[in-house]
Amino acid sequence: MSKDHFSIKAKQYDDSPKRVQNVTNIANTIKHAIDFSSDMRVMDFGSGTGLLLERIAPMVKEITAIDISESMMKQLIAKQDTLACKLQTLKLDLESNDIDQKFNGIISSMTMHHIKDVAAMFIKFFALLSPRGFIAIADIDTEDGSFHDEDTGVHHHGFDRDWIMQQAEIAGFENLKIETASEMSKPQGDYSVFLLTGFRAK
Repeated sequence: MSKDHFSIKAKQYDDSPKRVQNVTNIANTIKHAIDFSSDMRVMDFGSGTGLLLERIAPMVKEITAIDISESMMKQLIAKQDTLACKLQTLKLDLESNDIDQKFNGIISSMTMHHIKDVAAMFIKFFALLSPRGFIAIADIDTEDGSFHDEDTGVHHHGFDRDWIMQQAEIAGFENLKIETASEMSKPQGDYSVFLLTGFRAK
């Protein structure tokens, strides 16, 4: 069984104003980039406590939250009755497990740097989307390794924008766009956050 890297910090995860502001910035950038509709089924990959999905919930029909951390999922489930859409929660490792569902879109905030094989994950995202489905993936730009000051299962010190866009393109996504969504300030430095969007044509 994989280690729950967030077991200690889950209960206080939403208490960080900087973290909440970062996700708010990401959500606002997603809202400008994507035309949501009230019949959409969306997946939140690496949903954590639901900071991102609760900001997207008023615009869609249903969100499926996927996360490997049981402790973070518990915090999300506690919010379920306050969400503005239907919620499905799946505690699983999407890198090594498949799900038999289709989505109109996939959102994700600060999760891809925890994924070992990013190229394979984009291929899986493509397969999980219905025609004209979208991805809206936010993560940090390439950094020197100082962003994380504790072990949370990090495989990448951020991403080069051209590289991660190329992985999405190889997987089949079209109309790709990448833009700055937020900036996080920590005692050890400032870190820019990008949003990558793209679409499955058919």
